[in-house]
Amino acid sequence: MEYRRAKVEGGTYFFTVVTEKRQKILCLPKNVSLLRDAFGYVMQKHPFIIDAVVILPDHLHCIWTLPENDQDFSTRWRLIKSYFSRKCETISPENISASRKKKKQRAIWQYRFWEHLIRDEIDFQNHVEYIHYNPVKHGLVTAPKDWEYSSFHRAVRQGLYDMMWGAGEEIIFDDDIGNE
Repeated sequence: MEYRRAKVEGGTYFFTVVTEKRQKILCLPKNVSLLRDAFGYVMQKHPFIIDAVVILPDHLHCIWTLPENDQDFSTRWRLIKSYFSRKCETISPENISASRKKKKQRAIWQYRFWEHLIRDEIDFQNHVEYIHYNPVKHGLVTAPKDWEYSSFHRAVRQGLYDMMWGAGEEIIFDDDIGNE
């Protein structure tokens, strides 16, 4: 069976992007900076809005809204991953597969990514909350406010969340929210 991506012009999408072999390289400060540079570089030529994002050690989640008349998130991800991979110096030789060694490629990202077309405002809100709560879900912090690499802080400044949202409580999401 061939997987087909749902593509809607001007659509809003939730994404999960994972490092190869779940290498824990994304939260090194220099790599967070490099990832921000990659996003900025791609956004100059292929604009989109980042509605929410969280960067964890071995994967990231984000929600993007594409411009009207544009459905090409795949090119954007290819360019972001490529930019990051070309400039990233944090890679261990044992994480380069035999097939990639033949092609002299550095294995930083899994080849694919997971996407979900946001259906409505409730679906959007559920996925934003999933993103912001994800560091707690993975046991990295006890409250979303304590995770540095998240749009949660921007949402608090915008008045969308109280700073203590998600602290001291377990939030359970439906099985169809998020994917890793």
